[in-house]
Amino acid sequence: MSSFNLTELKDVLKDNTEKTGISFAKRSLKLDSEEDAIEVVKAIEECPHLEFLNLEGNTLGPLAAKAVAEALKKNGTLLKRALWKDMFTSRSKEEIPRALEYFGIALSMAGTCLTELDLSDNAFGPIGVKGLANLLISNTCYSLRELRLNNNGLGIFGGKMLAKALLDCYDNSSRDGTQLALRVFDAGRNRLENEGAEALACVFKKLTTLEVVAMPQNGICHPGIIALAEGLSANPGLRVLNLNDNTVGPKGAEALAKALPNFPALEYLNLGDCLLKTKGCLILAEALGIKGNHPSLTELNLSFNEIRTRGATPIAEAMADKKLLANLLLDGNAFGTEGRAILRESLTQCERIDSLGTLNEDESDEDESDEDEEDEDEEEDEDEDEDDDEYVDVDEDHTNENGDLITNLQGKKAETKVTLPDFLKSPTGEKLLLLKYESAQPFVEHVKNLVKDNNVPSEFKFTEEFMKMIMNVSSLCGSGYIDVRVKAESLTDILYAELFEFAVKHNQITILNNALLVNLGLLKSEDKSTGKIDWNLEGCFKALEKVSQREYFLPQTRDTLKFFLEKPVIVTRAKIVDPFQDAKLALRHVLNRSHTT
Repeated sequence: MSSFNLTELKDVLKDNTEKTGISFAKRSLKLDSEEDAIEVVKAIEECPHLEFLNLEGNTLGPLAAKAVAEALKKNGTLLKRALWKDMFTSRSKEEIPRALEYFGIALSMAGTCLTELDLSDNAFGPIGVKGLANLLISNTCYSLRELRLNNNGLGIFGGKMLAKALLDCYDNSSRDGTQLALRVFDAGRNRLENEGAEALACVFKKLTTLEVVAMPQNGICHPGIIALAEGLSANPGLRVLNLNDNTVGPKGAEALAKALPNFPALEYLNLGDCLLKTKGCLILAEALGIKGNHPSLTELNLSFNEIRTRGATPIAEAMADKKLLANLLLDGNAFGTEGRAILRESLTQCERIDSLGTLNEDESDEDESDEDEEDEDEEEDEDEDEDDDEYVDVDEDHTNENGDLITNLQGKKAETKVTLPDFLKSPTGEKLLLLKYESAQPFVEHVKNLVKDNNVPSEFKFTEEFMKMIMNVSSLCGSGYIDVRVKAESLTDILYAELFEFAVKHNQITILNNALLVNLGLLKSEDKSTGKIDWNLEGCFKALEKVSQREYFLPQTRDTLKFFLEKPVIVTRAKIVDPFQDAKLALRHVLNRSHTT
């Protein structure tokens, strides 16, 4: 009997992988002309069995895209997976649709039958959907099973255009006898709002084949949630539903509760940061607690929903028969000491205590009276009446049909100037654009006054407060809008340079490094008065990809950051999924590359 050779097996597997596809992932190639694209073109033409093409983390102009498309026209018949995430960095909104059109025409002419299309993190907006629509409605996408359009800046108009393209694809595929059977739909961080969600709900109702739906951070209130719940109810195979950071509220919770019995295979439900409050929690707990329903549930996220003590027992009881439950995320609510004790005791009794995540950020008032708890329903009803106006504000960003950033004023007069305190109170993309500062000095003065007013030692607090302010600005470096992202990147660079200069001058490098780690969520603060992280960490990590390459960025800071990014996530109970894993990996890649150069 011959001996087993692991090295030989790895070589065979590697060889087979290379033969079935091509990856230029995260090469940071800037391909402007046809000549620039020669390496990619040659690889496509010489691949004997091209099933996937990964161009993530590069940037293609129209001419380069045309050259690549021509290669796909010749050798793209077998292509199944178009992995084109983050492929148009720094490209204008006029260039991207042309590039997408080249790809669409080429794949259609090649007779390609795609099963996966990933165009996430390409800020092409509604105008980009125009370039994408021709591909989506063609027979190339009749076979599509996974569509990922996360963080594309679609807006309401883009959402409606996408919905129409998918409906046309469904109708065309049905007519031709190969009905679209999409399983995965990811459109997070697109500001779809209610109208965009309602349009897509019509698509979901027709499809009936969805298994994974992710639409976090889309500004959807309960009317949009109600529509989505109805549309998704036609998909009995739904396993994953992520609506994190939308305003579901009790009314939306009621609609989802009615839909939940239609999803017997549900494994993952993320309604974190959805303003459910106790009333919404009770409604969902009742639906989830029906014995025998959702036996495959492995993760439930109800964190940061203002759930009070009364919600503790129903949640725990609803999880009693969920034998596969691994993660129950309830942090950032208002259970209080009593509620936390109830949770732990009840989950221990039903043998689900190992699934409970941390409750370190429970925000309850320890002195809260019973009377306040009893009055909560009345308060929630009043708050819910205001849900429809939640996003009708001068702070909200939208896009018109051409993909331009506009403001939903609803009869209000647009502000011509935004002060720094206004921005920091609610750091939105529009407020950043209206912030007329081009230097670090106004930010420095603001932090100095803040430190002085709070009567704390300025030497120790300036760096920490300044770092928080940088986080609020750099979080917008992940914006789906080019103009917001460009200004955020510029200001972030200026502010980091100022902070490093201050830290070196005042011997505050250790404090700076510590503040950076704490505000990135990589290190727990020893100061209990430190507030929770309420900025978008994905944008912060993305900003550091560029900032960490600047001359002012200290080597010891770079090494410290690299060390903490490489540390494994320590979990004492259940396994958790790091929502910023991809962003951290991208930053690690940049730090490792700079270390070797």
